[in-house]
Amino acid sequence: MNELAALQSLGLELPSPLYLIGAILFGVFGLAAFRRGRQTERRTTTWLGVALMVYPYAVSRTWLLYVVGAALCAGVLLDQR
Repeated sequence: MNELAALQSLGLELPSPLYLIGAILFGVFGLAAFRRGRQTERRTTTWLGVALMVYPYAVSRTWLLYVVGAALCAGVLLDQR
C-alpha cells in the first residue's frame, strides 16, 4: 500500500473498474469493426475500428470514454448501412 500512496502523491491514479470494462468493451468492438472493414474493404469502418481500439489511451475520464466510444460505435453502425 505504500507504493500506492507514493503514486497518488505524484498525481497518478488507478482507473476505475467501469473505465476498465469500457476500455475492454470498446477495444473488442473496435477489433471487430477493424476486421469487418478489412473484409468488406470499407476504409471508414476500418479506421473507426482503429480509433475505437486506440482512443482509451488518450482519454482519462470515465464519462468521456463512454461518450466518445458510443459516438464511434454509432459511426461504425451508420457506415455499415
